[in-house]
Amino acid sequence: MLNFESVIGLEVHAQLKTRTKTFCGCSTQFGAAPNTNVCPVCLGLPGALPVLNKKVVEMAIMAGLAFHSQIQPVSVFARKNYFYPDLPKGYQISQYELPICTGGYMDIQTSEGTKRIGIKRVHIEEDAGKLVHQGADAIAGATSSLVDLNRACTPLIEIVSEPDLRSPEEARVYMETLREILVFIDICDGNMEEGSLRADANVSIRPKGAVPLGTRTEVKNLNSFRSVERAIKYEISRQTEVLKSGSKVIQQTRHYDDAAQKTQALREKEESHDYRYFPDPDLTPLRIHPEDIERIQKELPELPQIKRGRYQQSYGLGKFECDVILSDVNVMRYFETTAQKVEPVSVKELAKWIIGDLNALTKEARQSFSSIKVTPDHLIQLVTLIQSGKISGKIGKEVLSEVFKSGEDPERIIQRSGAVQISDTGALREIVDHIVMAHPEVIAKVKRGKTQSADFLIGQVMKKTKGMAKPDLARQMILEKIASL
Repeated sequence: MLNFESVIGLEVHAQLKTRTKTFCGCSTQFGAAPNTNVCPVCLGLPGALPVLNKKVVEMAIMAGLAFHSQIQPVSVFARKNYFYPDLPKGYQISQYELPICTGGYMDIQTSEGTKRIGIKRVHIEEDAGKLVHQGADAIAGATSSLVDLNRACTPLIEIVSEPDLRSPEEARVYMETLREILVFIDICDGNMEEGSLRADANVSIRPKGAVPLGTRTEVKNLNSFRSVERAIKYEISRQTEVLKSGSKVIQQTRHYDDAAQKTQALREKEESHDYRYFPDPDLTPLRIHPEDIERIQKELPELPQIKRGRYQQSYGLGKFECDVILSDVNVMRYFETTAQKVEPVSVKELAKWIIGDLNALTKEARQSFSSIKVTPDHLIQLVTLIQSGKISGKIGKEVLSEVFKSGEDPERIIQRSGAVQISDTGALREIVDHIVMAHPEVIAKVKRGKTQSADFLIGQVMKKTKGMAKPDLARQMILEKIASL
């Protein structure tokens, strides 16, 4: 019995964040009524001519720079000819022999460390329409399908990896990393549920140590990280069983049924010549000037991997803290604004509040960090009050909740409620004396060296003062009282 290894490449389609489509002025708004964001160009009506959206080109160049690709001075749009009900022109405008970006790489973090995945090309293309299946959520089990052409001509870039991935887990990490980059450079919203990011997986297996690639299958339109991982895992298992039984893997296009967690054959896999590519006669070659590349390079934001390293080195943040902050671009922007207002030694404490209590309040209210009432100045003020001992951490959580609801200044809330932490020894003395004398069994334990037993008495003091006593001061006074007995 042979041992096999998997060889995986991903073709990721990312919808660009433009207001209008690739070759016309129709809106790219998601959720509009079917067939309302359309025009003669989208519908492929005779005589309608495409006009290229400049913003699409700039975003494609930005993606290429983020993936360390070579931006080609001349690229050509081609017609990819095939028939499908949601393709009104009978062809898709894409790029074939001369794409806008070639080469490049992206580093991913695996269980074995950093792994570099090659990028073969990044090219521009228009999206097709959408089939709305009737009688089922997917094509499997549907009784009929309706066509919505709102997506037709929506701008995409296709990012084609080299076959450098070796496991379903690596493929998932690759997708997660790629999405993070596209979102952070602000050219794609990364919303996989709305189809803004989806992948086709090319999967093959070969005997371990072999050089030639095995026969591949292509699993189409995977629209979640989970489905990418599960579909590839199933396909590897299926192909392994086929080869071990003495049969041959058939090169074909397959569909992944997420409910059944299986892939199903759709059609024999096409080769490039089946699409009869040829340059689009309605679009001239695209010429990129070096000064445009330089300008876009200067506009390229700091990439997530670089941010992660800077957060760890400058602020002492751990992997978990960085992952939470970088999981949402709005959380990142809030954190960055906050971090710029204080000394680095204070940032780690602020980060705890951002990814902890503030993040929880935001999710519970189903809000975004871009619209919450708690400003960075509010949070800095609140943490400063806690660190100075004016209020306890428990009171701080309550004040934060109130600021989240009202947007009121933390100090005003504290002054109005009288929730200032008791730090005056005179005010605490009577309470501490009363509680200590009421628990002789605890006194005896402490005198025998079990000082942790004093935690019970501290809890009683905090309960009596409704959390307003300063814990360190209460502990000191309790131990001094017991020592005097």
